[in-house]
Amino acid sequence: MKNLLVRLRVLVAALFLMLPGLVLAGEIERFEGEYAGSAEFVYQGEVQQRDMSTRIEATKNGFVITWTSVSYKSDGRIKEKTYTIEFTPSAREHIYKSAMKSNLFGKAIPLDPLQGEPFVWARVDGETFTVYSLFINEVGDYEIQEYHRTLVEEGLDLRFQRVHNGVPQKEIRTLLKRMN
Repeated sequence: MKNLLVRLRVLVAALFLMLPGLVLAGEIERFEGEYAGSAEFVYQGEVQQRDMSTRIEATKNGFVITWTSVSYKSDGRIKEKTYTIEFTPSAREHIYKSAMKSNLFGKAIPLDPLQGEPFVWARVDGETFTVYSLFINEVGDYEIQEYHRTLVEEGLDLRFQRVHNGVPQKEIRTLLKRMN
C-alpha cells in the first residue's frame, strides 16, 4: 500500500509539472501555421503598401513567432524586416515572456528596455494572440508596438498599432491568409 501511495504521488507530481506545457500546447496549437497578406494604409499623409507574413510554431518549451514586413516606398525603394522571437510561459496564465538572450547560466531571458533593447511579451486572450514590444529611448520616451492576431476562418485578422508616449502613430489592418 505504501509503495502504491509513493507511485501515485510521483504520478500526480509529474502530471502537475506537465500541465503548463499541455495548456500551452493547446493554447498555441490553434494559432500554429504560416500566414501571408498585404495592406494599404495612410501614414504621414502618404499611401503606403506593405506585404506581411507570420509563422507561429510550438516548441518543446514554448513557441517561436517569425514575422516579415516588406515596405514599398514611393521612390521605388523596398525595405524588408524579419523578426524571430522565442517565447516561454511566464508565471502568469496566458502571458508569455520572450527568450531573446541568455543569462550567465544559459537561461533564456527577455532583453532589457533600460539598455535601449526592446522588452517583448505575448498573451493569448480568447481568439486573439498579441505580441507587445516596449522600447525606451535615451531620453526616457517610450514606444509600444502591438501586433494583435485574431483567428478568423481565412487565417489571422492582423491589427498593428504603434504608440509613442501614449499617442497613436500608426495603425495597419489586414487579413493574413493561412498558407498551410
